[in-house]
Amino acid sequence: MALLLAALNLRPSIASVPPLLGTIQEQLGISGAVVSLLTSLPVLCMGIFAPLAVKLNRRWGTEGTIMVALILIGAATALRFLAVTTSVLLMTSLLAGIGIAIAGPLLSGYIKRHFPNRASTMVGLYSTAMVLGAVLSIWLSVPLQTLFHGSWNASLGIWALVAVIALPIWVKLAAATKREAPLQAGPAVAERLPLTTYRAWVLMLFFGFMAAVFYSVTTWFAPVVQSMGYSKSTAANIQSVLTLISLPATLLIPMGMQRFHGRLWWLLGCSVLELVGVLMLIFHVNPWLAAIPLGIGTGGLFPIALILPIQETGSPREANAWSAMAQSGGYILGAAGPFVMGRIHDVSDHFAPALYVLAGIVVLQIAVQLIIGNKAPVGQKAVSGS
Repeated sequence: MALLLAALNLRPSIASVPPLLGTIQEQLGISGAVVSLLTSLPVLCMGIFAPLAVKLNRRWGTEGTIMVALILIGAATALRFLAVTTSVLLMTSLLAGIGIAIAGPLLSGYIKRHFPNRASTMVGLYSTAMVLGAVLSIWLSVPLQTLFHGSWNASLGIWALVAVIALPIWVKLAAATKREAPLQAGPAVAERLPLTTYRAWVLMLFFGFMAAVFYSVTTWFAPVVQSMGYSKSTAANIQSVLTLISLPATLLIPMGMQRFHGRLWWLLGCSVLELVGVLMLIFHVNPWLAAIPLGIGTGGLFPIALILPIQETGSPREANAWSAMAQSGGYILGAAGPFVMGRIHDVSDHFAPALYVLAGIVVLQIAVQLIIGNKAPVGQKAVSGS
């Protein structure tokens, strides 16, 4: 329950923004590149500050550090009630991104420590909870704006309630495990980022391409659909369908990968579906149909990216370090996706060039997946170089 409640907090502060991008841009008078920072800035922070999770974990323990991260996410989200200027709104994205950056890598180690024999299943559940948070925030953003008499501030800020719900259980866990902190200590080498390990760099590059595609779709899918002649509410509904379709993929693909080995085929299958979805948007295929392959592809790749560091490490501490490195560099690369798409759209005044660039990123992602291959997880056979 603690894991799922924490996961629910990791996406609403980002996903609630895209359906309201047009309104925010109009009321604050900002460009597409600047408004895209509301989603790309948290992703960038999730990259820059992910290594901080390893350091804080040594000091406060896993439960205590995740509790602090949830407080930061909740406070940043609540501050959006008062965000009437661009600078304040961007600051809330910055603070939320830092909180997500701290919590994300530690939850991977948390899974490896408590569910070592069911890691793929638990990552699937954890990822599904994250996607569910995204689905609800995307689906309800416009209705909440209407409910609050047109206030996009209230529509964004109300998601602080998710942190309020999660905090009591994590406060209790942090207090209960504080006395056990010495037992969590491990070799110092396992806590360092694996900067000299080739496999860790490959996983980081894959995470970067995956995040670039994921957040580009999250940020710009609704505006792309609107540019095809659909209303704001219809575009938001189609994006909700896209995210809803990703839910079973997020849950079932990790389970399938655990039961039917050969993870390369799962990786390639999801990427091909992403590429098909992007091409459908380029050629103006009905966006209701394009949402299907995009939802399955993006939904399936995200949990796989979380599973890989767990599979290739031998301890929770090492999993934290590998996850922190993958998410650090990966999210920094991923943050460029929404910003580049916004900039290309500003210059060309069309989404087609930006979508071609997005398709190119998917092709690069496929190339990296071929390098990852079908390497056996730690515990099944020796993993050289890790």
